[in-house]
This record gives sequence, C-alpha cells and structure tokens, in this order.
Amino acid sequence: MNALDRWREELGSWAIPQPILDAAPESPYGFPVAPFRTRGENHTRGEPTPTTRSALEALPQGGRVLDVGCGGGATSLPLAGRAGHVIGVDGQEDMLEAFLANARGAGVAAEGIHGRWPDVAERVEPVDVAMAGHVLYNVGALGPFVRALADVARHRVVLEITARHPLHWMNDLWLRFHDLRRPAGPDAGDAIAALSEMGLEPEAESWMSDPRGGFERRSDVLALVRRRLCLDPSLDAELEAALGDRLSQEEGLWSAGPSEASLLVTIRFDP
Repeated sequence: MNALDRWREELGSWAIPQPILDAAPESPYGFPVAPFRTRGENHTRGEPTPTTRSALEALPQGGRVLDVGCGGGATSLPLAGRAGHVIGVDGQEDMLEAFLANARGAGVAAEGIHGRWPDVAERVEPVDVAMAGHVLYNVGALGPFVRALADVARHRVVLEITARHPLHWMNDLWLRFHDLRRPAGPDAGDAIAALSEMGLEPEAESWMSDPRGGFERRSDVLALVRRRLCLDPSLDAELEAALGDRLSQEEGLWSAGPSEASLLVTIRFDP
C-alpha cells in the first residue's frame, strides 16, 4: 500500500460506529467558534513559531497569504505585519466571521471564502504563501488537497499539524464509556511520507505547542468533550472525573486535552 492510500485508510478507521452515532444525543461533529476566536485574538503573543517563521521566509512585503481551514486566523494572522492581504477559507461561516474580525483587529486586509478546499480553489487567485493549520487530519484525500495548495502558491506551502492524531488523547475515554478501542495513527510521519511520495520534497520541524485559546466557562469545555464522545449530559460528573487534570484553566480560559504539552510539526515545501 502506498503512503497516500495508507493515510486515507488510517484516517477512515477513526469513523465512529453507526450504532453509537444513532444513540448520540447530538452530532459529535463540527467545531465551536470560541477557542478558535481566542487563539486568533492572541496571535501576536509570544515568539514566532516555526510555522510563522517558515511563512515569513517566503513572504514578500505586502504579499498575499491563503489560510485554508482558517478558524479564527491563528495560523495566518501572525503574518499581519508583512502580509498585504490574507484570504481565509473555512467550511463554517461563523469561523469566517471570527477570522475577519480578528484580521480587522490585526490591521490587515482580509477576505473570507466559505467552502471546503479544494472545492473552492478556483475562487482563489495566486498567493505568495499558502497555509493550512491543523486541517490535514480531517482530509482523507490528501493528494488533491495538497496539490491544490501547491498550484495556488507562488513561493511556499506551510502546514502545521500535531505529531499524533489530535483526538488520540481521548482514546481511554472511548474505551471507558463505549468499550471501543480507537486507532493509533496516522501521524505526522505518515503525512510527510505521503507528501514525499507526491514528489514535493517536504521539510519538517517539530516543536512544543502553546495553544493560547479556550472557553470562558468550564461547562462549555465539558459539553464539547461530551459531544465528541456521543455521551448523554447525565454522565457529566463521571466524564469530569475521568478527564482529571486534562480539564484545565490557563489565563482565564478553560480547555481539555493531553495532560502533557503537545508536540506540533511544521511541514513546508516550495512548489
């Protein structure tokens, strides 16, 4: 099996069994805007990440940037001091609203395109740098997705993902509440192998994350994890106990995730 097919097959193994979906009180899919908005709002804090530096190396003053799966703009808006125009693509209109609001706050011209990549690729004029932060684990057809980024980027494509699947930290919860064993892969190494198979010569850099985002209310975090796990609200107390220190507050914002810092990977290639 080649690397692209392995990526698609391993991602497919994360599908939630239909009986669990049928019994779920609400859909486990979709993303709440709040944590993405706060990450985008905090885009200027701290030192530039390897993702930001990789983009800046290839971005001319006043250049154009594409941000696919833009969320609140945490991937692209750190480039506001140099970028002249930032284009955000997202499948959720409320995410695009948060992205445009954060772009105004950053003082950079921006536009939003509602839709899925690469379905909307023909609506994007050439850019200097194309970016996609924390999107690849939602993309089974990796080849067309990345190829469309390469086609629209004049100088560089920059991708950012977690080293492991972003939901792997919930595997013990699936086992506890549903007696369901979840997959281990794919991981960043598999993504790099797939891009290499496409002849794109990717370069990668690993680094520890500082997410700087979350919810104002503890209950909202718990509700999101409950929804992801297809659980009934009556199990909230048991779920909170099972999360333990994975449910935490930092700088006034609540989030849930691995108890240890997350390892991120920046992947870049020049078309």
